Amino acid sequence: MAHMLHAAARRVQWSRTGAAKRAACLLAAAYGLKILYPIIRGRLKRAGGRGGSQDEGGQAAPHRAGGRGRASPAVDAEFFRQLLELRKLFFPKLVSAELGLLCLHSFALVSRTFLSIYVAALDGKIVKSIVEKQPRSFIFKLIKWLMIAIPATFVNSTIRYLECKLALAFRTRLVDHAYETYFANQTYYKVISMDGRLANPDQSLTEDIMMFSQSVAHLYSNLTKPILDVVLTSYTLIRTARSRGANPIGPTVLAGLVVYATARVLKACSPKFGKLVAEEAHRKGYLRFIHSRIIANVEEIAFYRGHKVELKQLQKSYKALTDQMNLILSKRLWYIMIEQFLMKYVWSSCGMIMVAVPIITATGFADGELEDGQKQAMVSERTEAFTTSRNLLISGADAIERIMSSYKEVTELAGYTARVYNMFSVFDEVKKGIYKRTAVIQGSANNSKNEDKAELHIDGPLEIKGKVIDVDQGIICENVPIITPNGDVVVSRLNFKVEEGMNLLITGPNGCGKSSLFRILSGLWPVYEGVLYKPPPQHMFYIPQRPYMSIGTLRDQVIYPDSVDDMHEKGYQDQDLESILQMVHLYHIVQREGGWDAIMDWKDVLSGGEKQRMGMARMFYHKPKYALLDECTSAVSIDVEGKIFQAAKAAGISLLSITHRPSLWKYHTHLLQFDGQGGWRFEQLDTAIRLSLSEEKQRLESQLAGIPKMQQRLNELCKILGEDSVLKTMDEEE
Repeated sequence: MAHMLHAAARRVQWSRTGAAKRAACLLAAAYGLKILYPIIRGRLKRAGGRGGSQDEGGQAAPHRAGGRGRASPAVDAEFFRQLLELRKLFFPKLVSAELGLLCLHSFALVSRTFLSIYVAALDGKIVKSIVEKQPRSFIFKLIKWLMIAIPATFVNSTIRYLECKLALAFRTRLVDHAYETYFANQTYYKVISMDGRLANPDQSLTEDIMMFSQSVAHLYSNLTKPILDVVLTSYTLIRTARSRGANPIGPTVLAGLVVYATARVLKACSPKFGKLVAEEAHRKGYLRFIHSRIIANVEEIAFYRGHKVELKQLQKSYKALTDQMNLILSKRLWYIMIEQFLMKYVWSSCGMIMVAVPIITATGFADGELEDGQKQAMVSERTEAFTTSRNLLISGADAIERIMSSYKEVTELAGYTARVYNMFSVFDEVKKGIYKRTAVIQGSANNSKNEDKAELHIDGPLEIKGKVIDVDQGIICENVPIITPNGDVVVSRLNFKVEEGMNLLITGPNGCGKSSLFRILSGLWPVYEGVLYKPPPQHMFYIPQRPYMSIGTLRDQVIYPDSVDDMHEKGYQDQDLESILQMVHLYHIVQREGGWDAIMDWKDVLSGGEKQRMGMARMFYHKPKYALLDECTSAVSIDVEGKIFQAAKAAGISLLSITHRPSLWKYHTHLLQFDGQGGWRFEQLDTAIRLSLSEEKQRLESQLAGIPKMQQRLNELCKILGEDSVLKTMDEEE
């Protein structure tokens, strides 16, 4: 009786445990439904297209480049067209190193497939020897299995090695072509200053090309071998089933139906990974742009104590990036869960059916009878066939899984392809003189402020109709307009002639077109109309207000952009460079910084005045016919500045100078003056008259500066005395 009660108690205990398990499962299912329902409902609501300018949280993506309003990257005809165009850069000719690597990689992939089939068959034989209790055969086959592992592991390592080499070769081809195009015809300047489609060219030239090359190489490996695995393993399984008298049609149809259903479900549930990855790359580029902007302006930010503003900008851009990355991770979470359920568990169960049915129904595996009437057991043969078929089926299922999983990688590749193809398209169009910028929308306040300004604006693409003709001597502008990249017409028609030996002074208010004229003369901006006659670029030298300090030695700063070999070809030695530095009063930095071979960050080592004098030293080194000086001595003392200009005139260099210092007027013969309203005048410069007029202007300014204070004091006295002023009455009558 006690034994029966104890057994009953144990049954009650088991039933309670089962109830607790069922309750826990129900709670987990309810919690999962609660989490999944809002996501599924939101996805159904967003089906049918969503604007690309906002992320899932409704936050606008920052720093949009012009032309980003087109359709998001997807696996469509446009993607394959872009990929085929980029293929021409991968394989520029039929016989190339990249094609050789591709062939070796393909051979390694094929070898790995045949090795997998051989190893699967060897596994079946090893299991058969175990079932038949044949230790000698088992040891022999095990040794063979270990011996075949040596080439198999080598092939696996070779596949990874060749994949990385192929990605590096693709990247090298793309980078070489990109650099060549980027630095041809000053495309690097025009892409940044005159075209607005590439917000961060550095991002496109580095990370986008790297990710695209790796994605192409990895995808080739992830598609070629699985497809070959599926074909060969299917053929081997069907041949084995038919050799044993089994019908392979049923399992084949079942496999096709399962794969088709899985593909349909995954395609329906797959997020737009191409669009998401492209947006992630864009936000990474913007975060890098913010960092580089802080580095480039670190001193100004420190002076203004603007670290809080810059910190907010960094945090905002980083938050936008993390939001996008979290969005991608959340979408991948549910997509990979569905993918693993279908490909791991559903496929495994179907695979067991596909392996079991042929073995059970095959006549070649049925137990037979021996001559003495005893039954012959086919257990070992069935075990061998099951093991071999199961290994082959696992290999084929894994191949199909990689093929279907690669759809996600293909969509990501579409995003990288679109960005890289867009970069090359922009480079080619800018090289041909086709520029596209974001429309500039001015507020009503700016319009009312500048309504009296005779400035025109050209909407739409600007057509280049002007001509640039290289001549040996002189600079002639015939009806050349000054038009900014945004389409603002600063000067409608400009006509002047600078002959050899003339020195031109260019003046005018800010924004009147002085520096813009230098950009046109240097070839940075196109000539939209008229004709420009000018010397070739090697006979003109531009010196900005903030000279660029390159990476290299002190010698490299003087001879920039020449190399040391170029310097020697021109017949210069270090002694000649020392004479040049003495002309600009910079010889002391040779001893101060440790000689000509000293390598430093010259941008920070040299002061503002020293950098400007270094720019003038470059002018004396290159000895151009014409020097374009854009406020290039504003930080230099007046006495040193005068000596430099006098030395430049003595060297026979014609000066085209933008300056506000009256002390430099005497070094110029002609004047080009802009009025800031679109007007201009070109005349011979009379320095004495202009200096007297300038002195009179300064005298009047100093006299009139006190009038507002005197008027304010007069009004206060009138208010205290309760009387009116005669001047006030006269103003009211007027």
